[in-house]
Amino acid sequence: MICPVTQDLILAARMLRDGKLVAFPTETVYGLGANARDENAVARVFAAKQRPYFDPLIVHFAELAQLKQAVRTFPSELDRLAQEYWPGPLTLVLPKSDWIPDLVTSGLDTVAVRIPGDDRARELIRSADLPIAAPSANRFGCISPTTAQHVVDQLGDDIELVLDGGPCRIGVESTVLQWTDEGPVLLRFGGLPVEEIEAIIGPVRTHTNHAAASSTSPPAGPGMLSKHYAPRTRLTIVDEIPASPPRRSGLMTWREVDSVTRQGFVIVETLSEQGDLVEATANFYAALRRLDAQALDEIYAARFPDKGLGRALNDRLQRAAVRE
Repeated sequence: MICPVTQDLILAARMLRDGKLVAFPTETVYGLGANARDENAVARVFAAKQRPYFDPLIVHFAELAQLKQAVRTFPSELDRLAQEYWPGPLTLVLPKSDWIPDLVTSGLDTVAVRIPGDDRARELIRSADLPIAAPSANRFGCISPTTAQHVVDQLGDDIELVLDGGPCRIGVESTVLQWTDEGPVLLRFGGLPVEEIEAIIGPVRTHTNHAAASSTSPPAGPGMLSKHYAPRTRLTIVDEIPASPPRRSGLMTWREVDSVTRQGFVIVETLSEQGDLVEATANFYAALRRLDAQALDEIYAARFPDKGLGRALNDRLQRAAVRE
């Protein structure tokens, strides 16, 4: 039976308190939410997504005071970062307190936490009066959802409710930053450009060792597997768009291309006619889904400029293109 889609926030909060699974909107992508302190509910998140238990979840909070219950320490160096970018698309990985069950963190001594920038998401957390553990509301490794319908298409038979908040404003997952004794480490590019983080806290090292999906060891943080965010159709990243692709192919491009280039493809998804990376990011996953639904032999994706949000989009393309 397909789960209902509703805008009833009070109902969604009650279902979370009752141990049910509720998909909800954030500014990044839709999350699959469960009471982070209810291990049975958290286990159902892993089962519904078919997500391996070694891949930790992000815990969402409405207020910084509530979030600090989940961590043992909150370094003073992060205060300005939190002030500037929370609520927003920033996840911090910090030493966890016993308040958060080990299942949420895949046994790691750290927990990924954030305060989402979507008003409805924070109101849901307040109404439920509990922290919400929530990865993206899709099958593990597949394209992330940016509308309620995307959630229903993949998880509608396996969860209890979808809270509809319309299309996600940013459209790509949060940036994940871990604070270590050696300083900050970027674990995942995302909706907050790393350049903006560095403007506040200085240089940030980038973690480049993504775990394989076949691994059994927990990655350092959520969303760090080498193959992820992937369509079923083979995806190839290109710096130069091929004039005559050899098979029935589609094209994703971040800016407008000429009519001659278009002729070689069955379908062309232009993420932003003006080449605006903010607009391109918001349209990215929905366009990838449409391409994946066309029974193509191959999707060609033009590489994004390697700056700002383009770095997050290139990261998603690289992991979507991994062939195992």
